[in-house]
Amino acid sequence: MSAQKKSYKIALMPGDGTGPEVIAEGVKVLKSLGQKTGLSFDWTPYDLGGERYKKTGDILPDSALTELRKADAIYLGAIGHPDVKPGILEKGLLLRLRFELDQYINLRPVKLYPNVDSPLKNKGPKEIDFVVVRENTGGIYTGMGGATMVGTQNEVATQVMCYSRPIVERCVRYAYEYTRRRNRKKMLTLVHKTNVLNYCGDLWFRTHKEVGDKDYKDIKQDYNHVDACTMWMVKNPEFYDVIVTENLFGDIITDLGAMIQGGMGIAAGGNINPEGISMFEPIGGSAPKYTGKNVINPLAAICAGGMMLENLGETEAAARLDKAVLRLLESGKVKSLSAGKMGMSTSEIGDWLASNI
Repeated sequence: MSAQKKSYKIALMPGDGTGPEVIAEGVKVLKSLGQKTGLSFDWTPYDLGGERYKKTGDILPDSALTELRKADAIYLGAIGHPDVKPGILEKGLLLRLRFELDQYINLRPVKLYPNVDSPLKNKGPKEIDFVVVRENTGGIYTGMGGATMVGTQNEVATQVMCYSRPIVERCVRYAYEYTRRRNRKKMLTLVHKTNVLNYCGDLWFRTHKEVGDKDYKDIKQDYNHVDACTMWMVKNPEFYDVIVTENLFGDIITDLGAMIQGGMGIAAGGNINPEGISMFEPIGGSAPKYTGKNVINPLAAICAGGMMLENLGETEAAARLDKAVLRLLESGKVKSLSAGKMGMSTSEIGDWLASNI
């Protein structure tokens, strides 16, 4: 138990669709946990998302961004509205937050819990337990490039993967530090495509080796081409401990990771600035067709709350939350992670965890 009461300022962004429902359960669980561990939370809600954009045209006002910078963390439900063209909210809100707040790490645990079905036969919780560290603010997603002669038969488009040594090195160092703290296999696997992407791949490969050789001699170095990684994640997921990779490849392999751990209903993620404000969210989308039905799975959002606690330094509280999720799934009360098939409602899952944490 914490020696003295600690209070954290948390910016709440419930977002769109079922986002408010899952965030409500996460807040419920965190409040209960706080009462038992001496933690308190100062919640400040923000109505950023599709409905606000439809009404006002605002996506992320500068005033809101200024306020968000004062928070200890951001807790996000989901962004995505069926009446808003794809890309508007994602670029204007999510990507802008990542870039403006320099959330240069996307942290994605891939952990299979008991009694959760994985599409990988003969693989269980002992075999599926690794973490992907994805570089989150560089690479091809920065928007460098352009198009000419658009709409003609000679149209040309470019999208540039651009990385500097400092951007690569800070990500690699974070991954080494995380591998050391995790203290499991103490192996860091770089994933890239050095045989084709010679320049960016070589920069990542050399940085991985040089940083490891100099400062992390206790960590084993490993390398996979990204296509080989997708094969081994399916065939032998137990091989991995921590993976570090660039933005695009990380975006792709973490969705594969979510599937082998049982689906989007349990996949949580963090957009991390180790020196600043970080944001935590369930990976699944806003799922608007389930809005208001009390059938959406809140476990990913609740687990994201646990990641938030760990990032704030509250490792004991984070461990208690994770153990509560483990006990719930071990109990067999949750029949499926799929919406409407769980055997428990959204609020019942939150109530059980809040009571048994």
